[in-house]
Amino acid sequence: MKKVLSIATSDSGAGAGIQADLKAFLRCGVYGTTAIVATTAQNTVGVSGIHALPPEVAVEQIEAVAEDIGVDAVKTGMLFNAEIISAVAETVQRLKLPNLVIDPVMVAESGAVLLESDAIETYKTELFPLAAAITPNFNEAFALLGETPDEDHVEDCAVTLHALGPAAVVITGGHTASGADLLYDGSGFTKIEGPIHAKNAAHGSGCTHSSSLASFLALGFGVEGAARRARAVASEAVEYGLEEIGAGAGPVHALGKILKGVGK
Repeated sequence: MKKVLSIATSDSGAGAGIQADLKAFLRCGVYGTTAIVATTAQNTVGVSGIHALPPEVAVEQIEAVAEDIGVDAVKTGMLFNAEIISAVAETVQRLKLPNLVIDPVMVAESGAVLLESDAIETYKTELFPLAAAITPNFNEAFALLGETPDEDHVEDCAVTLHALGPAAVVITGGHTASGADLLYDGSGFTKIEGPIHAKNAAHGSGCTHSSSLASFLALGFGVEGAARRARAVASEAVEYGLEEIGAGAGPVHALGKILKGVGK
């Protein structure tokens, strides 16, 4: 069985973060492991607290997983600050961990800021050059460049992000009119379309997408095949999202189709 490591943050509401990643790994048929870099006090309506762990704690977890269980792919989620990002980049490079997928989480579904402003440059200079793919959503992609989101210039944005070093850029389209993801691998653009589900249960969709992309890379798919499958899994997770959980944006349900009818 392929093993995929999530380096990310705990979501106490279990809709996003480490918890969403583990559900996505299970959905994709890989064994999920974790290195938790921070914890949040969070529910469907907001984030009331963020508590970063010392960077060496993240390093120790990554090393423990790599030396025994092994790593076929890595997904990073919310890393919160420059110190953690730098430590993760050094460790991934030193251990030669393959198939790194970076989800540069910046803002929660509730609107809470999840990345310190001075950490963006560390992402771009230290972690992006190690990536097989980065998966910012539409708004994050432009924010990484300090630009205003503009659907007419999304291809230019992808090219600029690609120049920072990742092998591929996947700008997810959930915040755009078309809803299509855009893949750029340095040689051309590929639009990845799929069903759009108008539900108030998209919390964790980005985490699910990036975790699925890492899973499919671990399973041997090329970046386009992995991105298409990741889009399908994320879309399905929204389709079966749990609007009845909490008073805010409900969590996606990556296992919803598989578990349909169970417990009823």
